[in-house]
Amino acid sequence: MVRDWQLRVDDIAEPTPGPGQVLTKVLACGICGSDLHLLRHGREQREISARLSESQPPDPVSMQMFEPSMDMVMGHEFCCEVVELGPDVDKLAVGDVVVSMPIAFDAGGLHGIGFSNVYPGGYAELMVLNELMGIKVPAGLPVDLAALTEPLAVGVHAVAKSRIAGGESAIVIGLGPVGLACIAALKMRGIGPVVAADFSPKRRALAVTMGADVVVDPRETSAIDAWRKIDGVRPLVIFEAVGVPGMINEAMRVAPRHARILVVGACMQEDRLYPMLGIGRELNIQFVLGYEPSEFSSALTSIADGRVDLSSWITGTVGVDDVPQAFADLASPLTHAKILVKP
Repeated sequence: MVRDWQLRVDDIAEPTPGPGQVLTKVLACGICGSDLHLLRHGREQREISARLSESQPPDPVSMQMFEPSMDMVMGHEFCCEVVELGPDVDKLAVGDVVVSMPIAFDAGGLHGIGFSNVYPGGYAELMVLNELMGIKVPAGLPVDLAALTEPLAVGVHAVAKSRIAGGESAIVIGLGPVGLACIAALKMRGIGPVVAADFSPKRRALAVTMGADVVVDPRETSAIDAWRKIDGVRPLVIFEAVGVPGMINEAMRVAPRHARILVVGACMQEDRLYPMLGIGRELNIQFVLGYEPSEFSSALTSIADGRVDLSSWITGTVGVDDVPQAFADLASPLTHAKILVKP
């Protein structure tokens, strides 16, 4: 769990399902890069957001914000087994294996599972989910792969928001799970060529398994140079999936005229860019977040039907006690892509 931006392992009270909710046992939960970013830059991001939203009226449908000084259990990429039914539950049964968008709702409003003081995330042994959000996992699909529904849905949504179509090409910068999910979604749509770039040999190899047409080490060849060599003519969409300061401006710097830039990396720090880079070339920049319910469901179907094989993503599994070490291991991308927590 996290308190005051510090990660630790501890015991918490067992959650209780309310009306329309179920208690579940976590079978597998992926560690997301946004969780790592939150621990490092969450305090800074909270301060920036508060400053920039001072003049904005409150949004009645926004998520309840967690209080950093209180316990919060992370984990929003999960697959669970129903172990207890709350009142008024009639579509799920004990023993059902489910995935869910990481959203819970009750009389108090909307809560982000894994980013809430009220609803523990998937790094816990038990979680409460809303029955209406649960999707049964198709029989025979391993729970480890089902837990990858959420990160794949991020890529599906980003590609949909890009409005990319046949006859266009793509560059994906950053080959963590989000970048890999973008490649998978692009190839399921038949888009090519797709050029992928990352410093990590491990992640470049995973990009090849996802179907990237050309994979480069930016220290040796820039992604834009590789694209110009194999294409250089088709309309281009650049997916920025790194999420660190300077990357948006770098994408703008190399983008050709009329290119579209999709910002899918979760940068939680203040950044700066030079507007004239975009003005002079009439670039289009689209920021994306999460996914629609239909995209989440289609991501699960794509995994279950074998349209996409994500088994190579899983580079490690840990128990709850080893989550802090897993966070440290993921800080260096040379070995791991996706570590699953299996409480």
